[in-house]
Amino acid sequence: MRRMRTKSNARRARTTAAAAVGVLALTTLTAGCKVEPVGATEPTTLPAKAPSRPTPAPSPTADAAGPGGGSASPSATPSRTPSVRPSPRPSTLMSMGDRSERVRELQARLRQIGHFGRGPTGYYGTTTFASVQSFQGKRGLERTGRTDTVTWERLLAMTREPTAEELDPPDAAPAAAKPDARCMTGRVLCISKNSRSLSWMIDGKVVSSMDVRFGSQYTPTREGTFSVYWKSRHHVSTLYDSPMPYAMFFSGGQAVHYSSDFAARGYDGASHGCVNVRDEGKIASLYAQVQDGDKVVIYQ
Repeated sequence: MRRMRTKSNARRARTTAAAAVGVLALTTLTAGCKVEPVGATEPTTLPAKAPSRPTPAPSPTADAAGPGGGSASPSATPSRTPSVRPSPRPSTLMSMGDRSERVRELQARLRQIGHFGRGPTGYYGTTTFASVQSFQGKRGLERTGRTDTVTWERLLAMTREPTAEELDPPDAAPAAAKPDARCMTGRVLCISKNSRSLSWMIDGKVVSSMDVRFGSQYTPTREGTFSVYWKSRHHVSTLYDSPMPYAMFFSGGQAVHYSSDFAARGYDGASHGCVNVRDEGKIASLYAQVQDGDKVVIYQ
């Protein structure tokens, strides 16, 4: 009897254990967010794939060669615009203080088109400087006053080659119809303040004439009859330390002589009492003819 109870108890124990195992399995399968069938090895719903990122295009390298010295591909080499060199500045052909036959031609050509209002002298002074500036301004060129290659070429294109008469105009007749009576005999430097002219006369006939300028009101040129007492080809003033070429002295320190200032500035200036001549060629010829003792007549 006791043996039968023991077997019965063993069967109940096995049954209880089996039931416990079943409950444990069921608890394990229902522990997640979703019930999965027993024995499944993979979930029935697959997770969504992350969107794929586009592969960025390779950026061009800044230099044609990398750090290691390797050359970049032709497509990666940036194109370079060739540098443009500035044009050289025009070279100067003539400028202030020059004296030449080319300057004389420049003046004659400027005179043809109304930019030079006097006869050519061959000296590049302030009058020529201002005339070149005027020409440059009318043509849209830089107003330097210097005759450079561009200015010269433009002037050549607008003018013709000057004639001999345009380059060296003939002497003008004396302004006064009748020179002073003191000028009618002998060899005379006949100088008129009113007409601002000097006439070299021999026995009442005019040999040559030229423009002259006189002293200011503070240093006036003396009037009267004088005579040449000294000639000095390369004279320099001891008072003003200024050159007085072709000087022919007639009264104290007053003389007839060439003046580069007169050639440059015209009648804008004045002398210290001398009779200034602005055409160097004419006074050089006069200097060669005048002798000591020749008469000088200065009048209004």
